[in-house]
Amino acid sequence: MTEDKPTFESALQRVEEIVARLERGDDTLDDSLRMFEQAAELIALCRTELDRAEGRLERLVKSQAGDLETEPMDEPADDD
Repeated sequence: MTEDKPTFESALQRVEEIVARLERGDDTLDDSLRMFEQAAELIALCRTELDRAEGRLERLVKSQAGDLETEPMDEPADDD
């Protein structure tokens, strides 16, 4: 893509527009393939952004002392 990197929301909206257009089936095969390729690029961008956001998520847990602490989501919670 030659323009600035779109936001997650704008990329997702564009993918939805492409899907709707492809479902109508009014475009030529070449145009449909170009749109499909664009959608694939946008989906990859969305996946990257989701992975980045997931890495930032933390789970709030209660320590044995009763204090609230955070830990990464990929660590299992202690169910003591």
